[in-house]
Amino acid sequence: MSNAIYPSLKGKLVVVTGGGSGIGAGFTEGFARQGARVVFLDIAEEESVALERSLSDLSPAPVFHRCDLTDVEALKTCLAQVIAEHGAVDVLVNNAANDDRHALAEVTPDYWDDRVNVNLRHLFFAAQAVAPGMRARGAGVILNLGSISWHLGLPDLSLYETAKAGIEGMTRALARELGGDGVRVVCIVPGNVQTPRQMQWYSPEGEAEIVAAQCLKGRLQPSDVAALGLFLASDDARLITGHEYFVDAGWR
Repeated sequence: MSNAIYPSLKGKLVVVTGGGSGIGAGFTEGFARQGARVVFLDIAEEESVALERSLSDLSPAPVFHRCDLTDVEALKTCLAQVIAEHGAVDVLVNNAANDDRHALAEVTPDYWDDRVNVNLRHLFFAAQAVAPGMRARGAGVILNLGSISWHLGLPDLSLYETAKAGIEGMTRALARELGGDGVRVVCIVPGNVQTPRQMQWYSPEGEAEIVAAQCLKGRLQPSDVAALGLFLASDDARLITGHEYFVDAGWR
């Protein structure tokens, strides 16, 4: 299968949060293969260094920055460093999240705060940090990663689903706030994507149930999600903003 090439992405500065593994790694590789200048932020050093090494033959090659996204000041410092070194960010991929399972009765206020910080708060502050440069240029794209989980009401994910629902609301709000300056904000809603992390939750029987519920019977890969993101970040999508777009093989 041949992949689309978007000339408008070549040379663009793309920041991917949680870009060292899973769906995020798909974005890191996808944009890099378009000739974009990719910086990816992650706390998982081993996986991120391995990804950086595996893509080192690309020109320009993606660059890994270690960053704890739940520490807002650290996030701001990291993004300020990226901007100082590379210029204004053209595309922000707000991907990082954590879908650890949890039961309603076990949730404490501290765990609530932790899950919101991991799955929602950093997206807003990352957007806040890159928005001035985008506004000054009169162009930019913010891609927020949502989740099909809350649309389906999956069990043991109440805080994750709350955060992911909030991301769709935030996407619409930021699209309105930034649209007058030419900045687009969209949300990608993946279905169940076959990543090493997701494989810990699903048995072969569980995977078979997911595929059976999909209209299309293939297993979604990180590259499938990235493919949608590449289009939405390109100039081909110049008048697309403020909405969510599913890549779920028709599961919903």
